Order: sequence, then structure tokens, then C-alpha cells
Amino acid sequence: MKALSILGCTGSIGRNTLEIAAAFPERFRVRALCAGGNVALLAEQIERFSPQVAVVRDESGVRQLCERLGGRSRVEILHGPEGYRQAAILASADMVVSAMVGAAGLKPTLAAIDAGKTVALANKEVLVMAGETVMSLAAARGVPILPIDSEHSAVFQCLQGQDRRFLRRILLTASGGPFLNSGREEIAAAGPRQALAHPTWRMGRKISIDSATLMNKGLEVIEAAFLFGVPADDIDVVVHPQSVVHSLVSFIDGSLLAQLSVPDMKGAIAYALSYPERLPATQETLDLAALGRMTFQAPDRERFPCLALAYTAARTGGTLPAVLNAANETAVNAFLEERISFYGIPDLIEAVMGRHKVVTSPALSDIIDNDAWARETARELI
Repeated sequence: MKALSILGCTGSIGRNTLEIAAAFPERFRVRALCAGGNVALLAEQIERFSPQVAVVRDESGVRQLCERLGGRSRVEILHGPEGYRQAAILASADMVVSAMVGAAGLKPTLAAIDAGKTVALANKEVLVMAGETVMSLAAARGVPILPIDSEHSAVFQCLQGQDRRFLRRILLTASGGPFLNSGREEIAAAGPRQALAHPTWRMGRKISIDSATLMNKGLEVIEAAFLFGVPADDIDVVVHPQSVVHSLVSFIDGSLLAQLSVPDMKGAIAYALSYPERLPATQETLDLAALGRMTFQAPDRERFPCLALAYTAARTGGTLPAVLNAANETAVNAFLEERISFYGIPDLIEAVMGRHKVVTSPALSDIIDNDAWARETARELI
């Protein structure tokens, strides 16, 4: 029996994690549920899974949750950053599923690692912001970091049983998003509705925009560099619209290993939850004959400049990846609120990066301070 604390239980990853836990009640027990503002869904999850602890964003959420539960649950309700930290270090939990959106997931994930919890990581921003700090702490505490992103899960699976000395390159696949076949003028005129219309995956709003700009893939390059200990320049991105090859690894003898499955996050989540075992029938089996064909192409970095910005941040290192991430989060929010254009996103990120004085060997306080600086600078530029 594995006891779970789920940071981000009402998002896509959190909901899928709970579906898997419900399908295998003999293997998983939910001990903590952490949400943001979706109190209605959290109340339903509490009544279904009976966790020990539930966390919401603020005191208003606590009142709303208490009203919805109406005394039917004995769950302990916490709120805010301290509440998320308490859930992350909960003594009765073995594994923390880190699925909060954005920079908010950094501190509770670090707390979980420091407490010796196995971390199933879906929040790529944790490693983008503070990859060296996170991985060093995990090594010191002997804590496994198990990737949930489908691309990193694919690489992780391909590397099982392989001698890393013979690894040549990592290839992360990208769907190409909704604008894969669109011209620059069409992309420039696109609004949130068009950018959110992902052709393959059903995701949250922020990650959907990141997919449309290809920033999602840039962030994944930085994440993969830390997860697998390879330079960013040894990680390639290849566009694969069918989204069934989730990633590949290349070896020095010229061979490639790939992991394939239907475009469904349940498989990657289940693998992280059950590792080193596999759970039966967590997703449909890929029918290659029905698929018919698979295509691949290089990404267009002129139409999608966010990818190049991410590589620049990865090569520079220090506090620049955290600044990239903070500027991107601010820019995506502004785009969704229709305060900047689609290409205003990379323009804003580049402007913030250009004003930043990089701290080359940052402490955690440097990362947090420069994250705040980047957000404020981005807001001023907007």
C-alpha cells in the first residue's frame, strides 16, 4: 500500500492520479489533497477518498470548503503556503505527487524531498527554476524523482537497464500545437480561443498556451537536462503531430529507443506511481495498424521563438531559467486576458531576459528573489 499526498489534486494530472488510485484501492491510499481555488471539486474528492488533510489557497477557501462538507468529513483543512508544506511533509504519506501549476510548486516540492518523500514530478517549473538545488537535495536525501511528464517518463523508461556511458542524445517529441501548419501572420492574429484549441491533448489553460508557443517544449528541455544529467545542447526537439512517440534516446552506436503509447497521461502517471512495477490496463493499447503512419519534422524556431529563448536560458544557467519561467507565466496570463498579442509572449520574455543580471551560482533565496523581480519587470513592461 502506497500513501499519496497530491499537490494539485483538481488539475488534469491530479484528477488522473485519483482515477488511478480509485482503480487500484489495494495499492494506493490518498492521505492529502491540495487544491487552489476549485473548492467544489475538492469537496467531492474529499468525500470520495477521505484524506487525512486537505489544503486550499486561502481562508476564504477554508470557509467555502467547510460549508460544502457540512460536517460530513473529519479531514483537517489547512490553507496557504504553510498548508501546502504540511501536506508535502505529512508523516503518513510515502509519495508526493507534485502537480501544482507554475512556481508555486517549488517550495512544497523541496519540503517533500527534504522530508525524504519519493516525488512523482509533473511540475516542470520546479526543475526549470531550481534544478541544481532540487537534484542536489534529492541526491543528498536519497530521494527518487520519478517523472510524470509523458516525454520525461518516456526517456526514463527508455533508459531503464541502459549504461549511461553510451547515451548520445535525448529527443523530446512535440505535437506542434494548434499552429503547426499556420503562417506567421495567422499566428500573430490568434487569440486565446485559437491558442487553447490543442489538436491532441486536453490540458489546463497555461500549459495549453505553452504548447502553442512551444515554450512547453523549451521548459521540458531544461527539465530533462537536470533529470538525466545531460547538457541542453544534447537534447533535441522533434515535432511529431500524432503524439504517440513520447520521446526517444539515441546511443553512440546509432541506435534509437522510443517509448510509444496513446496520447493519454494516465500511462505516465501510473508508471511513476507504481515504479518499478507496471499497472495493468491503465490506458488503451496503441493500435499501430489503425494509426497508419507517423511523421516527424524539425521545429520552426522563427515562427516559435520561445524554444530558442529556452535554449538560451538553459545554456546560460544560473538564475536565467527562473527568470524565463517567471516572465513566461506573466506573459501567458496577460495573453489569456487579451492584454498582449500571441507574439507579445516571446517579445516580453526576451525583454525581461535582456534586462536580467544573471546570478551564476544562485542560492534558493536568489532564485526566489529573481523570480519576483522578473514578474514585476514583466508587469511593468506590459
